[in-house]
Amino acid sequence: MSQTYQFNMEMTCEGCANAAKRVLGKQGDKVTEVVTDVPTKTVTVTSTLSADEVLEVLKKTNIAVSLKGC
Repeated sequence: MSQTYQFNMEMTCEGCANAAKRVLGKQGDKVTEVVTDVPTKTVTVTSTLSADEVLEVLKKTNIAVSLKGC
């Protein structure tokens, strides 16, 4: 079952947003949707992975990231 999570990510440009999309894209069908919003520094992810698993994947970008609301 898919869940939707929001993350705060210190994105400064579309390059940062694309880095997030690229690492999440490597998860195949475990990630069904990725929406990045550079002005609000938010990444919304719909996935069958847990929030912690998605967070670990996003950390591979070497951009500061945290689960929104934590």
